[in-house]
Amino acid sequence: MVSSKGRKVGEVVLDDSIFGVEPNIGLMHQVVNAQLAARRAGTHSTKGRAEVAGGGSKPWRQKGTGRARHGSIRSPQWRGGGAAHGPKPRDYRQRTPKKMKRLALAGALSDRARSGQIIVVDRWRFEDGPRTSDAAAALDAIGATGKVLVVLGDEDADAQKSFRNLPPVHCLHVGELNTYDVLNSDVVVFTSDTLPTSGAGGQNEGDGDA
Repeated sequence: MVSSKGRKVGEVVLDDSIFGVEPNIGLMHQVVNAQLAARRAGTHSTKGRAEVAGGGSKPWRQKGTGRARHGSIRSPQWRGGGAAHGPKPRDYRQRTPKKMKRLALAGALSDRARSGQIIVVDRWRFEDGPRTSDAAAALDAIGATGKVLVVLGDEDADAQKSFRNLPPVHCLHVGELNTYDVLNSDVVVFTSDTLPTSGAGGQNEGDGDA
């Protein structure tokens, strides 16, 4: 464990039930797909031939014109006609059991831990109030580079305001910790208060993939 200045201030033992499991690639893939699917609005819509205007009469008689037979100018082959098999509003959410989400999250965190991509800070110190430059200096001091996921708690309002303007940083409340954001980051930074443990209920997966 390090301070926000980068100095070592103690030792942290990661919970093996969260950071020491064997990642299940298929399970993580399924959970991430469900989470991304749940983000889709599903508001796309097209009009079928029964919904577009016009086409109340047959455009020309059935036989004798030399042209193809048609019953309505609102058929899909006509310009301005209805769409054939077009999309309609739908709900893309997939049912994902909580146990699957917990195992997928534990697998993602274990993968980051094995790669040395988990950093634990004792707490964030912003004595002068929220300041982006101080947040950037803190990340540089602890060696967090690339895409950084900063997991914050209820008492980290100043830290959230300080980190949110840094493009490579994504802030997340500990209650929203999820598989996708962990896998989508190069480094995951916890504080001593937000570090998940099996006894603290810290493995809750975000509701975005339910």
